[in-house]
Amino acid sequence: MFNRNNTILGIVLACLPPLVLWLIFVIFLKNDAIIMNKPAIPYLIAIGLNLIMLRYYARKHFDLTSRGIMITTFACMLLIAIFKFR
Repeated sequence: MFNRNNTILGIVLACLPPLVLWLIFVIFLKNDAIIMNKPAIPYLIAIGLNLIMLRYYARKHFDLTSRGIMITTFACMLLIAIFKFR
């Protein structure tokens, strides 16, 4: 029916934490949270959640899914480094 071990699923799963945290911090909290004094905190939380997902899928031996999560996480880290440190 549905193969849980594919790269596209890993990419989609890795995009969910940054999107959800962006919605929480920007739309719902509207920069009123104390944590927003440190603008990289939501991104670091999302990367941490991606690394937890990566470990879970790697331990379950879903190599293609964990590869998709890893690729997306590193791409997000690179984009954050480029845009935040510029």
